[in-house]
Amino acid sequence: MNTPAPALRLELQGISKQYPAVRANDQVSLRVKPGEIHAVLGENGAGKSTMMKIIYGAVQPDEGRILWNGAAVKVTSPAHARKLGISMVYQHFSLFDTLTAAENVWLGLDKSLTLPQVAQRIDEVAHTYGLDVEPQRPVHTLSVGERQRVEIVRALLTRPQLLILDEPTSVLTPQAVDKLFVTLRKLSDGGCSILYISHKLDEIRALCHHCTVLRGGKVTGEVDPGLESNASLSKLMIGAEPPQLQHREAKTGAAVLTVNALSLAKQDPFGMDLHGMGFEVRAGEIVGVAGVSGNGQQELMAALSGEDPRAAAGSITMNGTDISQASPVKRRELGLHFVPEERLGRGAVPTLSLAENTLLTRTETVSKSGWIATGRVQRLAEDLIARFNVKAGGAGAAAKSLSGGNLQKFLVGREIAANPKLLIVSQPTWGVDVGAAAQIRGELLKLRDEGCALLVVSEELDELFEISDRLIVIAKGKLSPSVPTAQATIEQIGEWMSGLWDAQPAPAAAEARP
Repeated sequence: MNTPAPALRLELQGISKQYPAVRANDQVSLRVKPGEIHAVLGENGAGKSTMMKIIYGAVQPDEGRILWNGAAVKVTSPAHARKLGISMVYQHFSLFDTLTAAENVWLGLDKSLTLPQVAQRIDEVAHTYGLDVEPQRPVHTLSVGERQRVEIVRALLTRPQLLILDEPTSVLTPQAVDKLFVTLRKLSDGGCSILYISHKLDEIRALCHHCTVLRGGKVTGEVDPGLESNASLSKLMIGAEPPQLQHREAKTGAAVLTVNALSLAKQDPFGMDLHGMGFEVRAGEIVGVAGVSGNGQQELMAALSGEDPRAAAGSITMNGTDISQASPVKRRELGLHFVPEERLGRGAVPTLSLAENTLLTRTETVSKSGWIATGRVQRLAEDLIARFNVKAGGAGAAAKSLSGGNLQKFLVGREIAANPKLLIVSQPTWGVDVGAAAQIRGELLKLRDEGCALLVVSEELDELFEISDRLIVIAKGKLSPSVPTAQATIEQIGEWMSGLWDAQPAPAAAEARP
């Protein structure tokens, strides 16, 4: 007598979801086995997030059905999904800013554990997985990367049968990524299925057993990623291989941004003090800043952008002008433009249209008497949508209606198109598909070649190595020496991200410029 094959952990049959402007899912089918690490690939706006929200009960499908462990179910809410054994880590997080990390985790669990017990479990799980989480910190004090760690720990505490992870490694060092992969493989060996969404094709090929590809809301292919190349996966996902970046040798000019002995006490008890930071960014070069989130990036960006005007006089200058205590408006007048890491809420007002969001930093459409030239605002937004290939329902579409990658293209484009003299960008391609990431990086390189000075803060080491001319590392509120990218290795920068640069002398030519 033949033993019946085990039931699938999850099966989607003919799932469709229509929104006013787009059909997000169109007859989507998906089969996930017990213990399988299953990748879902697709460019921004392909329908991945909608499909995941349907599985997690946050969105109801218009048609189709879901089978869970062989039985048809209607997942009515995220709470229902968690009772079934489904946990999810969103790309855009679902945390309450005014509560602590532990309180946020506690809300997602049954109340069999007390809050102190949950805090203890967070410490245990965070240590096991190499995820640095402080249970008592209020969420509003956390960076984007730190918030993602809280989400991952919250999901793992539920001991799920199916774990949905959306871009889980964007906040980790290479060493921590290796440790997380060991953990995910252990979960898989124990029977936990994992739906893994990532734009890092190397990760998918190394980790995942199977891959479903979405394009335009439809399933366009299923492959074994271990048998594919990055180029073939890209072609399945976006219909073509991403363009190759042309990174010519930098022709640098005078120093545009000079930071000298910048020290700042943290404004928040859970923030990071800045200690004696010094570096410069010259015209026609990209300086990359590597580091694990929460090591002072937020504080440095606030000091450079003007959000925090407490810097000592003379510690931050731009083209010889002291801007240490200047307002953001004054800095923009001098040619400094800034893209924050948090897209919704800082880079854009979620409920405002794309056209209205241009007014946050592009004030050339406002007269000196305060009148807004609405026609010019509309045309500016339309030009940005066209130039940067933003998929949106026009200039009147609300910022929150765009996928993360498309909103990022719009925000980066908004600042690039202003022809800045100095552009500071934090996490330029976080959560962005390979095609959009290549486009953004290409635009940054083009801006550099036109003579702009760029400071790029990113936790994507591959990205920094691809576009930067020099690298510095931030750890515990301090900066490493700078090193020419051509002389650095990923292993060295990974060690420096733990604050270990004193153990290795920087190359003698690190600060030398032609």
